[in-house]
Amino acid sequence: MNDWQSWAAIAAFVGAYVLIVTERVHRTAAALGGAAVMLAIGATDDKAAFYSERSGIDWNVIFLLLGMMAIVGVLKQTGVFEYLAIWSVKRARGRPFRVMAMLIVITAAASALLDNVTTVLLIAPVTLLVCERLGLRSAPFLIAEVLASNIGGAATLVGDPPNIIIASRGGLTFNDFLVHMLPIAVVLTAVLILLCRIMFRKVFVYDEERTKEVMALEERDAIHDHRLLVQSLIVLILVVAGFVLHPVLHFEPSVVALLGAGLLIAISTAETGTVLKEVEWPTLAFFAGLFVMVGALIETGVIGELSKSLAKATGGEPLLASMLLLFGSAGLSGIVDNIPYVATMAPITADLVHDMGGSGDSQHVLWWALALGADLGGNATAIGASANVVVLGIAESNRQPITFWQFTKYGLIVTAVTVTLSAGYVWLRYFALA
Repeated sequence: MNDWQSWAAIAAFVGAYVLIVTERVHRTAAALGGAAVMLAIGATDDKAAFYSERSGIDWNVIFLLLGMMAIVGVLKQTGVFEYLAIWSVKRARGRPFRVMAMLIVITAAASALLDNVTTVLLIAPVTLLVCERLGLRSAPFLIAEVLASNIGGAATLVGDPPNIIIASRGGLTFNDFLVHMLPIAVVLTAVLILLCRIMFRKVFVYDEERTKEVMALEERDAIHDHRLLVQSLIVLILVVAGFVLHPVLHFEPSVVALLGAGLLIAISTAETGTVLKEVEWPTLAFFAGLFVMVGALIETGVIGELSKSLAKATGGEPLLASMLLLFGSAGLSGIVDNIPYVATMAPITADLVHDMGGSGDSQHVLWWALALGADLGGNATAIGASANVVVLGIAESNRQPITFWQFTKYGLIVTAVTVTLSAGYVWLRYFALA
């Protein structure tokens, strides 16, 4: 990593990151500008940026988002989000903290079954309507949901894209994730609810008049196109089934989402132009730029060097290796998207697992440390995970923008607490009680 391109790539990435953090320019412009610089200096090229699975744009993520955004665009036309908003407020009796706790649990559970990006795409519109009905600021509720989605997504193989990479490299099954990751994910979700009660305590202002208005509403009246709703729900169920049956069908989630979107538009009366207007195109462009920038760091060997330094620092000691992987992955996943990070770190982790040997649970502890660090570290900053970027895009398009630091000041607290608790879980389960 001594050539000028590596240092130029680092400078370009840091420059773009500073622009994103300070919001001097729009984050999409900063990401695309950084990607352009990477291509201009030769840190990456068209083949690496557009076609490489290792260091290029992750088209599976882009098209998964595109497909699900299109499906959500059709669902919006049915009034179902208004229905769910009224229903949830009634169940919580209009109490803001109860509403937030309910949304956190729903988001975490759904993120484990679907994936965290799909979940926030479906939950965010409901949240915006709930907050509008109760006269509450939406930002704390959206932030809480993103944090819950990344925690809940850690629970299963399909919940967070990095888990799929880890399972493939480590030879881990869906059931392995349930046994090892689900228990700590449940605990951390409960901890998140307690943290949100403290962090957002000033937001929980009960408005009796607004609550009475909502309680008097009949949620069924919100549905204004029953036929389209039935069509949308059937397609959504088929899409969810396609996600869950991935090990059997071998269709990538992106393919399932695009097939679902195409089918729904084809069989319904929804106009294609109207649906496509609901797609968050700036968010997709931001992801593309971010993938190119991180890919350039991979191509020039920057991320590889960081990962190798982490591996060398372990000295062959399993506990030390697990803790370094956990905390190191959490730190790096907060700076770069956790998908390319895990893609780079997985082969190095595989080498560590092979060198350290072991059997049973001890053989896989490094994989669980990597998964927990990458999944939970995604909560640290506004661009640490795909779900974070998606929700910021939704908030901005609804004229309720969430700034980088507004998200990050809460994300850092939650990441610090959850990663520390995860370290205790790893030590207790795989070393103290092994």
